[in-house]
Amino acid sequence: MNKRIVQAFFGQGRGKTSAAVGQALRDAGDGKHVTIIQFLKGKGGEEFRILDRLEPDVQVFRFDKSESSYRDLSPQEREEEKPNILNGFHYAKKVIETGQSDIIVLDELLGLIDLGILQTEEVIEILKIEGDYDRMLITGNHLPEELMTYVDVACEITLQKDNT
Repeated sequence: MNKRIVQAFFGQGRGKTSAAVGQALRDAGDGKHVTIIQFLKGKGGEEFRILDRLEPDVQVFRFDKSESSYRDLSPQEREEEKPNILNGFHYAKKVIETGQSDIIVLDELLGLIDLGILQTEEVIEILKIEGDYDRMLITGNHLPEELMTYVDVACEITLQKDNT
């Protein structure tokens, strides 16, 4: 079995998701099966709708029921959304454990820690699963030091200028 690689894109800059998806698409071009699971972005995000054309080789899943980003929800709406997000997390575990995908993108997995939806230990558990995948890409604003042991490549994306 090849060495599994865990790569994190984190930081306050823009483009973490695009970087992770770009890596995954490059691998898809080499015949790898890609599963992308997005957290916290709501179900309405149209930015990667183009990926639907690449099914079944590239599959994108969002478990959020709200149209809006989790961060834009009221406290009550956030509580209602948490079980959906946790369903996505459990599905991610299943994808890893069953080896149904070569490349796994867990977009905003780190944000689940930032928002208190998951504990750092729960994310460590998913990173430690001995799944049969080639690469796992995770994104978010902050990469806790405790996770660094389980990450093979850590890319911090910083914002240098934004005139928009």
